[in-house]
Amino acid sequence: MSNGQWYPPEWPDRIRAHASGELTAVTPKRAATVMLLRDTADGPAVHMLRRRASMAFAGGAYAYPGGGVDPRDDDHLVRWAGPSLQAWADRLGVDQASAQAIVCAAVRETYEEAGVLLAGETPGTVVGDTTGDDWEADRRALVERELSFADFLDRRGLVLRSDLLAAWARWITPEFEPRRYDTWFFVAALPEGQRTRNASTEADRTVWIRPAEGAAGYDKGDLLMMPPTVATLRALEPYRAASDALAAAGEQDLTPVLAQARLDDQGHLVLSWPGHDEFTKHIPTEGSR
Repeated sequence: MSNGQWYPPEWPDRIRAHASGELTAVTPKRAATVMLLRDTADGPAVHMLRRRASMAFAGGAYAYPGGGVDPRDDDHLVRWAGPSLQAWADRLGVDQASAQAIVCAAVRETYEEAGVLLAGETPGTVVGDTTGDDWEADRRALVERELSFADFLDRRGLVLRSDLLAAWARWITPEFEPRRYDTWFFVAALPEGQRTRNASTEADRTVWIRPAEGAAGYDKGDLLMMPPTVATLRALEPYRAASDALAAAGEQDLTPVLAQARLDDQGHLVLSWPGHDEFTKHIPTEGSR
């Protein structure tokens, strides 16, 4: 492997099975992930976690805090600040209920996995330190799904600060993968007074790293990453401050990126991600070996 692209050994067989019609694609689950930024003297750094090697999906890979949507966030109107649900629905390409659930997932997962909460007592404030025992009890209840995010906000008297988030990209797990996610990537700045920590049971390490350094680590094969992670890291490289990245988010294309597999003239299976040629893989088939 010349770089750190995460590529499961079972993928070639699954791609062949999918191409021959032997494998039926599962419906992807909605998910959200957040590129949390903080400014440094050398430009913004992004918070990343390394998934435990024992994880069934992308074990050992570096990623951002994120996870699946909680269905309870579709039908309970949460305390909300920032762009309207219709504005978010238009940006994300979904209906209002789904927009609320996706944004809630982004904020909730950032709190669950990094201990950072994008919420405040009023639409113009954000909470400070969230490391106390009472906060930790609520965080664990969210992780265990004993507490919905809407109920968490209500009991704390907090408003979700959707204006502290901006949508950046959307990637869908390939159709031949058994664990599929339709994932919206967001960008946000670390709120003043809060600090990150490794609060996730799925990660064995967390780092703050400049996007260019993270991408260079991937290119050298030192950091294992999935294509969406590398692509979004590279996209963040030009920005000199977190605020610059947030300001540029509205210009980012949210057309879903979905891997495609085809058979070329040499009898090889070609796996590609439209618009991202660096991730293309040529896989020999049984007859072409």
